[in-house]
Amino acid sequence: MKTPDDMAAAPHAPEAPRVQVGQLETPIRSKDLFDDRNCVFIEHEGMIYALRTTRAGKLILTK
Repeated sequence: MKTPDDMAAAPHAPEAPRVQVGQLETPIRSKDLFDDRNCVFIEHEGMIYALRTTRAGKLILTK
Protein backbone atom coordinates (compact mmCIF):
# COMPACT_ATOMS: atom_id res chain seq x y z
CA MET A 1 0.00 0.00 0.00
CA LYS A 2 1.34 3.44 -0.89
CA THR A 3 2.00 5.98 1.82
CA PRO A 4 1.69 9.77 1.43
CA ASP A 5 5.51 9.90 1.32
CA ASP A 6 5.51 7.55 -1.68
CA MET A 7 3.03 9.78 -3.50
CA ALA A 8 5.04 12.92 -2.74
CA ALA A 9 8.14 11.47 -4.37
CA ALA A 10 9.34 12.59 -7.80
CA PRO A 11 7.04 11.76 -10.71
CA HIS A 12 7.25 8.11 -11.69
CA ALA A 13 8.65 7.52 -15.16
CA PRO A 14 7.46 4.33 -16.83
CA GLU A 15 10.02 1.55 -16.73
CA ALA A 16 11.56 0.61 -20.06
CA PRO A 17 10.58 -2.84 -21.29
CA ARG A 18 13.35 -5.42 -20.92
CA VAL A 19 12.33 -7.09 -24.17
CA GLN A 20 12.43 -5.37 -27.54
CA VAL A 21 9.02 -4.68 -29.05
CA GLY A 22 8.09 -7.41 -31.51
CA GLN A 23 10.46 -9.92 -29.93
CA LEU A 24 7.89 -11.22 -27.43
CA GLU A 25 4.49 -10.06 -26.27
CA THR A 26 4.48 -7.05 -23.97
CA PRO A 27 5.22 -8.21 -20.40
CA ILE A 28 2.66 -7.69 -17.63
CA ARG A 29 4.16 -5.82 -14.68
CA SER A 30 3.75 -7.63 -11.39
CA LYS A 31 2.59 -4.35 -9.79
CA ASP A 32 -0.37 -4.32 -12.21
CA LEU A 33 -1.10 -8.00 -11.66
CA PHE A 34 -1.02 -7.95 -7.86
CA ASP A 35 -2.58 -4.47 -7.33
CA ASP A 36 -1.52 -4.18 -3.63
CA ARG A 37 -2.26 -7.87 -2.92
CA ASN A 38 0.33 -10.50 -2.07
CA CYS A 39 -1.49 -13.41 -3.78
CA VAL A 40 -3.43 -13.88 -7.00
CA PHE A 41 -5.14 -17.05 -8.20
CA ILE A 42 -4.69 -18.24 -11.77
CA GLU A 43 -6.84 -20.83 -13.55
CA HIS A 44 -4.81 -22.82 -16.09
CA GLU A 45 -6.23 -25.80 -17.96
CA GLY A 46 -8.79 -26.51 -15.23
CA MET A 47 -6.34 -26.21 -12.34
CA ILE A 48 -6.09 -23.33 -9.85
CA TYR A 49 -2.64 -21.97 -9.01
CA ALA A 50 -1.65 -19.38 -6.39
CA LEU A 51 1.01 -16.85 -7.34
CA ARG A 52 2.42 -15.20 -4.20
CA THR A 53 5.02 -12.56 -3.47
CA THR A 54 7.49 -13.03 -0.62
CA ARG A 55 8.82 -10.37 1.72
CA ALA A 56 12.09 -10.60 -0.24
CA GLY A 57 10.27 -9.69 -3.46
CA LYS A 58 10.39 -13.18 -5.00
CA LEU A 59 7.49 -14.98 -6.68
CA ILE A 60 6.20 -18.42 -5.68
CA LEU A 61 3.73 -20.38 -7.83
CA THR A 62 1.92 -23.29 -6.12
CA LYS A 63 -0.84 -25.67 -7.11
